[in-house]
Amino acid sequence: MKRALALSVALTCFLITSFSAGTARGQGAQEKDVRSPVLAGTWYPSNPEVLRRTVEDFLSKANPSEAEGKVVTLIVPHAGYAYSGQVAAYSYKLLKRTAPKTVFLIGPSHRVGFRGFSVSQYSGYRSPLGVAPVDQDLSKKLLAMNPQMKWVQQADSQEHSLEIQIPFLQSVLKEFHIVPILMGEQDLETCALLAKSLVQVLPNKEDAVILASTDLSHFHADQQARTLDGQFIKLVCDFAPEALAKAVSSGSCEACGAGPTIAAMLAARELGANRSVILNYANSGEVTSDRRQVVGYLSAALVKTP
Repeated sequence: MKRALALSVALTCFLITSFSAGTARGQGAQEKDVRSPVLAGTWYPSNPEVLRRTVEDFLSKANPSEAEGKVVTLIVPHAGYAYSGQVAAYSYKLLKRTAPKTVFLIGPSHRVGFRGFSVSQYSGYRSPLGVAPVDQDLSKKLLAMNPQMKWVQQADSQEHSLEIQIPFLQSVLKEFHIVPILMGEQDLETCALLAKSLVQVLPNKEDAVILASTDLSHFHADQQARTLDGQFIKLVCDFAPEALAKAVSSGSCEACGAGPTIAAMLAARELGANRSVILNYANSGEVTSDRRQVVGYLSAALVKTP
């Protein structure tokens, strides 16, 4: 019972505790425009030293496959660190080698429904490790491209799918900016529109990475979860975003961030990526030993090979 309760707290969207911590590291973000963390102290440690050691421990245990070529897109989970942190570390270990200057963060909106996309207009995202600055010029360019691009601040202020990535980014990158985007709708047409917009605004194709945030199936028994997740992973491995959209629509696989994943895959293909690398997969049952209701996690990379 205790394990089930802990899993529910860590993996659903309904118990998020507000928390403000950390100090800016002189990255130029104005305090009034900085997004404060809402997960620190619950989904990941609020103490900077403990958080830093936690992430470093995950990274030290991650041994991702060699992704020969240019990394264009990474797929990462967004649950509490106790559950998905080790899986996420595989993508971030690879990101550390890539060292981009701009990271486009795409996640699903779990708590607030809206049409189109929310493009963050915060100047930065605070974590206990400091402030990750937002590239406001790129954000404004995205907002000007299409009426479906807007800023839904009430969705952004409480969303976990992007915040959970910030301490990992701060641990593996030195100088970088983020462009946070939330998807309110996740159909194929919407994904294609976002992909097209991303390709148009990418400042330097050799200096940016698209990061798609998603968990896989939710609260199925272990065997069923592995079947559902296996289908999702196969279609990612096949680099088949259109087929993935159909599979999610039909229910043959599940992912709360299917839209961000599909949009990132479509954009990566347009940017020349031609290979998919599955870095790691696990589900929450491997952490809790409770296999009755699990959540799936994936790390993967889309790369452009010579």
